[in-house]
Amino acid sequence: MNNERCSWCGSDEIYVAYHDSEWGTPVYDDQRLYEFLLLETFQAGLSWITILRKRENFSKAFDHFDYYKIAAYDEQKYLELLQNTGIVRNRLKIRAAIQNAQAFMEVQREFGSFSDYLWRFVNHKPIVNDWKTLEEVPPSTDLSDQISKDLKKRGFKFVGSTVIYAYLQAVGVVNDHLTTCFKHPDS
Repeated sequence: MNNERCSWCGSDEIYVAYHDSEWGTPVYDDQRLYEFLLLETFQAGLSWITILRKRENFSKAFDHFDYYKIAAYDEQKYLELLQNTGIVRNRLKIRAAIQNAQAFMEVQREFGSFSDYLWRFVNHKPIVNDWKTLEEVPPSTDLSDQISKDLKKRGFKFVGSTVIYAYLQAVGVVNDHLTTCFKHPDS
């Protein structure tokens, strides 16, 4: 049996666990989809391991990623988050988390769920790529460009094409496990 992993996760326990149990696995639950959206938007410009190491802090600070609560955050809660040393204290990203929760709920109202909205871009079937090396994996694609543009039109912030491609990989809309990885469907 192949036990090789994508090389990006190295030997860090947090990265390995994330790679093995989450990354590239299709997510259909709106709560989890919002969690990953929030985490990916905070990751913009930082390393993913930084965010993973603070994930539990983000969960506590943002009411366990309850987008209903986050959408209703007031100025007091915003200021409280700015003082929270356990998360990335970026004013614009904190504001974006609140605004994105509101926009997320608007998408739910229009499409029935955020999951239906997101997965319709790929006809509800994950894209499985056949990359042999990390160098082959693009930072963005036409699909991430399309979704990024649509999300921005709907009022989402920090959803550039590169962030959205990382998001699509994280929630399994795109499976970019390398062909040598045991998580690749053909391995």
